Amino acid sequence: MSSVLLANKFFYLNGGSETVFFQEREFLKGQGLKVIDFSMQHPNNFDSDYAEFFVANVDYSAAHKGFGQRIKMAKDFISNPEAVRKIQALITQERPVLAHLHNIYHQLTPSIIPILRDRGVKVILTLHDYKLICPSYAMLNNGAICSQCQGRHFWKAAKNRCLDGSLFKSLLLSCEAYWHLWAKSYEAVDVFISPSRFLADMVSQSRLKGKRVFILPNGIDLQRYLPSGKDEGYILYFGRLSKEKGIETLLKAYTQYLSTSSFPLRIIGTGPLENVLRAKYQNTGQNVEFCGYKFGEELRKYIDAASLVVVPSEWNENCSMVVLESMAMGKPIIASRIGGLPEQIEDGETGHLFEMGNAEDLAAKMEELMRRPFLRRQMGQKAREKAEREYSLERHCLALLKIYDEVLEGNLITTRRQDEKKSTANKRADFAR
Repeated sequence: MSSVLLANKFFYLNGGSETVFFQEREFLKGQGLKVIDFSMQHPNNFDSDYAEFFVANVDYSAAHKGFGQRIKMAKDFISNPEAVRKIQALITQERPVLAHLHNIYHQLTPSIIPILRDRGVKVILTLHDYKLICPSYAMLNNGAICSQCQGRHFWKAAKNRCLDGSLFKSLLLSCEAYWHLWAKSYEAVDVFISPSRFLADMVSQSRLKGKRVFILPNGIDLQRYLPSGKDEGYILYFGRLSKEKGIETLLKAYTQYLSTSSFPLRIIGTGPLENVLRAKYQNTGQNVEFCGYKFGEELRKYIDAASLVVVPSEWNENCSMVVLESMAMGKPIIASRIGGLPEQIEDGETGHLFEMGNAEDLAAKMEELMRRPFLRRQMGQKAREKAEREYSLERHCLALLKIYDEVLEGNLITTRRQDEKKSTANKRADFAR
């Protein structure tokens, strides 16, 4: 049986990249491929036959006391020797033909990439953010969009204290970026996958010149998102409550520029701004409801009953799963005209785009749709059609298999067909007995 190693530092649903990771993993297993897991130990992890090879849990957000501990943390942050040892043992035991890596930095570290290459394993890396060109991965400098590092001037991350305003943390990120640039860790990747053309262009121009970058948008399981046609007259935001997500611009647009607050605003999610925003906007008679963290079927019910969804991001979103979930539920989306969002939303067709950070522009777009139920129903239908046409999980996964086979020059398909023939022959032999 053909075997594929899948690596991601979290082996539970921690965010959008994990959603993509587990969707692909489930599909590959369903295709009869042997999937080998490599990750980090954590109490929330799903079960895996390869958990013994997972690296010890590392939480870099926790406090570390003592100079010695900080030095060890810094070294492991850049290149984790345990991850190197364990992936060597895993490769020796399982002999995968291909490794598909997702979110690996800091805990697993890119140091595992040359190990895979040197053992003859083909390597694919999905880019979920801007880590290759920005040490702090989000292209933000104290909350503002930034492109100073450009994939090579990594010292600027330390100079600008890009991570939490901390010189130590930001310097560590700069050192990490320079180390892997010097070690050519990412040069050992055979091909890269980008969920958006915007991200692909950014990394290709700054860092990956000459490297193959496939554009493969994220997919969504449309059977789990079946719209009922409900519209209960409220505006919905769901996501992290943090500055880069634009939640403050949304609240400003709603409370200061919307001509009426008869359309409730429901906010789903948690984050660093939650307490501040609750104190300022909750129980003030402004019809703003903070619903807390929701997931799964409960979240889908909120989306299904909404009139529209707002994605007011103030950073370069890649291929937003919030947008895909909303489209799948047949909802029009109002989003910032930034990053990969214009690739997902057809302005005036499946929703509206507004000028990032412009609360008045956002309020005007919300007002128009809330006062025109026929228009938002029409846009929602087109959004669902676009999701079916361009973002189905099946389409995504079949395209992924084609990338695998191109990297392996067709060997994966050939081997799978041979395995299928052997399986069929064995079944026939058992039946004959």
